[in-house]
Amino acid sequence: MPIYIIVTICVILLILFLYLVPIGIWFQAIISGVHTSLVQLIFMRFRKVPPTVIVNNMISASKAGLSIKQNDLEAHYLAGGHVASVVNALISADKANMNLDFKTATAIDLAGRDVLKAVQTSVNPKVIDTPPVAAVAKDGIQLIAKARVTVRTNIKQLVGGAGEETILARVGEGIVTSIGSATSHKQVLENPDSISKLVLTKGLDSGTAFEILSIDIADIDVGKNIGAQLQMDQANADKNIAQAKAEERRAMAVASEQEMKAKAQEARAKVIMAEAEVPLAMAEAFRSGNLGIMDYYRMKNIQADTDMRASIATPVSAKTTQKPVDKA
Repeated sequence: MPIYIIVTICVILLILFLYLVPIGIWFQAIISGVHTSLVQLIFMRFRKVPPTVIVNNMISASKAGLSIKQNDLEAHYLAGGHVASVVNALISADKANMNLDFKTATAIDLAGRDVLKAVQTSVNPKVIDTPPVAAVAKDGIQLIAKARVTVRTNIKQLVGGAGEETILARVGEGIVTSIGSATSHKQVLENPDSISKLVLTKGLDSGTAFEILSIDIADIDVGKNIGAQLQMDQANADKNIAQAKAEERRAMAVASEQEMKAKAQEARAKVIMAEAEVPLAMAEAFRSGNLGIMDYYRMKNIQADTDMRASIATPVSAKTTQKPVDKA
């Protein structure tokens, strides 16, 4: 067998041996005071756990005075957790005299929250700026308020507790309630701290992963006169309703007038038809001998006498007022 093939095989076997037997990591753990066996490091390779991650975090915890078992770190890594984040969070919590154990830290990490950031927020509170919140006072004036909420992490309620969105929603609701209960918008502008006091008394951080330290009103702007606008809208609606009802009554009156005119025309037509039948009836009476010529003259005289009496009985003023009507 050629010499170069033997050398190649030896190099490959050496690389495979150094990969499976992490002597450097084992030696680093020994000189750092972390007790682990070379066999355990080899088994980590077969369990698909990187020895570098476990050993480096064990060294960091040991130097910080924390005692963390190797099996616990391996189990957390296999569960999909972030080993470095958990170890750094435990170190930060220990330096800040916070009561955070390994089980709680891993539970927070596996819940999808950044445990290191949570510890940092608990030590150094963060400020959350709320979006503009619009509310209307009792006098109808709209106010637009912005608030700054100072919170710190509540480690005990971090698992299962609500997040920042719930805090912002509750603070916005409290601002709307506070402004809406004010008699005048001037009271709110004069004492903006009254909003903060009222909101803080509601216990808005209940059931959340944060503890509210303070709520400060950053800005208040005067918006629209909502009350006046609503009154105008109501007045316009009432006016439209009244116009619709008036139009309905007018249409009914026009229809009634047209109906009366139609009935009057029908009555006049019947009178005209009846009057047209009178000469025919008289002619028939003449032919049948029921009416004589003297009877006809006597009837005409009676009719002329009746018209004369009616003319004498009509006052002069009535005659003058009736002339334009007759001409028309």
